[in-house]
Amino acid sequence: MNFQVMAKPSGASCNLGCTYCFYTEKVNLYGGPAPYRMPLEVLESFIRQYIECQETLEVQFAWQGGEPLLLGVDYFKSVVSLQREYAGGKKVTNTIQTNGTRLTDDWCRLFKEHDFLVGLSIDGPRKLHDRYRIRRNGKPTFDSVMSGLTLLRKHKVSFNTLTVVNDDNSRWPLEVYRFLKRIGEGHMQFIPAVERQPYEAAENLGLRLAIPPPNGDLGASSRLTPWSVFPDQLANFYISIFDEWLRHDVGKVFVQFFDVALGNWLGVGSGLCQFSPMCGMAGALEHNGDLYSCDHYVYPGYKLGNIMETPLAELMESATQQQFGSSKLNSLPGYCMTCEVRPACHGDCPKHRFAETPDGELGLSYLCLAYKEIFSHMAPYLKIMAELIQAGRPVPDVMRILRQQSKDRRSSDLGRNAPCPCGSEKKYKRCCGA
Repeated sequence: MNFQVMAKPSGASCNLGCTYCFYTEKVNLYGGPAPYRMPLEVLESFIRQYIECQETLEVQFAWQGGEPLLLGVDYFKSVVSLQREYAGGKKVTNTIQTNGTRLTDDWCRLFKEHDFLVGLSIDGPRKLHDRYRIRRNGKPTFDSVMSGLTLLRKHKVSFNTLTVVNDDNSRWPLEVYRFLKRIGEGHMQFIPAVERQPYEAAENLGLRLAIPPPNGDLGASSRLTPWSVFPDQLANFYISIFDEWLRHDVGKVFVQFFDVALGNWLGVGSGLCQFSPMCGMAGALEHNGDLYSCDHYVYPGYKLGNIMETPLAELMESATQQQFGSSKLNSLPGYCMTCEVRPACHGDCPKHRFAETPDGELGLSYLCLAYKEIFSHMAPYLKIMAELIQAGRPVPDVMRILRQQSKDRRSSDLGRNAPCPCGSEKKYKRCCGA
């Protein structure tokens, strides 16, 4: 069985106080003062079990938090040493997500030496980034993050950018995209901020965000936090970026959302649980060895067990986890089952499914209208890119096709027996005009 586990060796400990963060409040689940630190015996057990569980010859570890860099360079030297000890002939790789403010030359040397892929959290230019990504005292973090980015570049460490799309930066899509393109390495990930305000169950645990209720009871709370992105904002954000990317940057800039959409269009799968028919294959491991169904479901009702008491594979293969994963498909409203964009979104992430369908059925994604608009807009262009792939041609050819089609629409003199303007050497009627 192949599954993923998002490991949080520092738990919810973080040196920042980002307004929209859904994870730092998890300290209330464990009590005691932060910072947390995964004991070496738990770390060793996790690394050994995780490698043994994977059926593939390459095993990828994903380290997140909180802020994992709080643990120090020596801690992750121990990580690499344990991975070597238990690799058993498999290739082991690492990704690590960081806010960038703790990066040093020593960290970057470690990442470069052991080929870590770094995810750097940054929400756009200064005015947009500093809106919510702040320190606990309210001070901005943009300059610290950019200093960390400079160190990554200095040491030639591979990195992606991760941007939380919120109510503020969503209004400036091209400014965000062009900034990330300028400062990054051409790989971007966007995550919509959608969080509900607390209700009784959450407040009893000292939490400020809603607990996704178990057993499909989705009507407990739908009050949104003020930083959550609105569906029309998200639609405009993705469509604006897609249109610019489509005409200038295909093959040069890789946006995870677009790759996922193309994968679903081709029928090969999205590779991302949010837009897959079912989930449950990505657990979250807390600092003490507790395993939860998902990173967004680290609440008592979704705790599978502890890997120091029950084997990791047994927990991930448990009936509880299988039910968690299959319920994504089984709980889809009837409205979704007949939707033309369902093969693209598959109902979205379950944590977003707290809206009502037009006929009053609960379980619709809050972002449904956004994804309908986005995927409908993308559809004709995904079709062209899919056909290019199936024909063994490079996907960036889509840019040339669109430029030529624009010229053709202006001239309106392209005959069906003329050579296709895409350069395939076929007749237009046999190629793009088919």
